[in-house]
Amino acid sequence: MPLVPYALTRPFLFGLDAEHAHELTLEAIARLQGTPLQCLWSQARIDDPVMLAGLRFPNRIGLAAGLDKNGRCIDGLGAMGFGFVEVGTVTPQPQPGNPRPRLFRLPAAQALINRMGFNNDGLDAFVANVQRSTRFRAGGGVLGLNIGKNAATPIEHAVDDYRLALDGVLPHADYVTINVSSPNTRNLRSLQSDAALDTLLSALITRRDRHAGTLGRRVPLLLKIAPDLDDAQISLIAATVKRLGLDGVIATNTTVARDAVQGLPHADEAGGLSGAPLADASNRVIRALRATLGAGTPIIGVGGVLDAAAARAKREAGADLVQLYTGLIYRGPALVGECARALRAFSGAASASGAGTRAAR
Repeated sequence: MPLVPYALTRPFLFGLDAEHAHELTLEAIARLQGTPLQCLWSQARIDDPVMLAGLRFPNRIGLAAGLDKNGRCIDGLGAMGFGFVEVGTVTPQPQPGNPRPRLFRLPAAQALINRMGFNNDGLDAFVANVQRSTRFRAGGGVLGLNIGKNAATPIEHAVDDYRLALDGVLPHADYVTINVSSPNTRNLRSLQSDAALDTLLSALITRRDRHAGTLGRRVPLLLKIAPDLDDAQISLIAATVKRLGLDGVIATNTTVARDAVQGLPHADEAGGLSGAPLADASNRVIRALRATLGAGTPIIGVGGVLDAAAARAKREAGADLVQLYTGLIYRGPALVGECARALRAFSGAASASGAGTRAAR
């Protein structure tokens, strides 16, 4: 368990502007990671290994992209007990993102709204930070790097930005996530449409395969999609993923829907809603994906995981792995171990049930 319970620090952090609290926390982790003071938040990793997309994940709980956009805190965040950590989204060129304020808490709903807009220091700084992180991966942790396009790049030239970002991150990633689902970059979600998605994914798969010989490995590519898709759109995406042989899907990003938070302070702010209200929409997409993809394609479930039951619901919907972000803001590092233990128990129960079924036959 962390040396300092999160319940003692949360009131202080929640007394600050949300983005200021975020920056203060990351700065502290960046400075203290790898030092004896990391014990303030670190905890033992739950052992629950699984092989997916050719990678060995030490457990099924990961950190979602967006919390550490510049990859500054990989080792420190990994010390919370995550089996895998995903950082970014990174764009080829630095960009400031949208004007502040752009991050809002909705405590009554255990939710956040953000319209950050892919604010990051750019690809060169990102890669340098990733190269400096060594402890998490040396200890068996899996690292995902999440890529996107610059806001100033016209959507018809988006593939150029994604190629540049992919070229930069491939040598340093265990897997790469293609983010086409943020609601905070104009027209980005249009890349989820059938023809545009086919063009983008085909180009990136070709680029990845071209690098495979030099790298001596084939880096898995995953696609991160939105929760605000209808069944026909999900089916088209799944069919494209299967046809092109993409390595997996992350479901889902934040939602633009506000039904679950109407009337709450900040509910009308523009941006993506995350946290508890997203759980059902995310699970719906996961179930639809699994029904179309079958058992062979990995799905990472993310959205609304605030406790062990929510993590288990992701697995029941069809996710192989589960990511946290907003839940970590509200619950702190203890949530990582709580969810990892729940998913280990779920896998054990599922294995025992399968064995019992086979024996009965």
